[in-house]
Amino acid sequence: MTERIEKVANIARLELTAEEKKNFEKDLDNILDSFKKLEKIDTTNTEPTFQPVEVKNIMRKDKIETSLKQKDALKNAKDIEEGYFKGPKAI
Repeated sequence: MTERIEKVANIARLELTAEEKKNFEKDLDNILDSFKKLEKIDTTNTEPTFQPVEVKNIMRKDKIETSLKQKDALKNAKDIEEGYFKGPKAI
């Protein structure tokens, strides 16, 4: 089991202490035990479901509304450049 913890930690690029490995080992054991219990459940008469909660269309109709004027939209901005919001440089 420790090998699995180390493998997952390596893939996730985590450096775990011995105590953390021990704690994760207990957690993983509990998770795997839960799946073993689920495997024992008879589901032969159960229809598969891919969406447990009914999905309803929650889209609203598009309505044309007046929007803010550029001057009003920018009035509280900390940094403005050439009539636009100026944000931090993204790399």
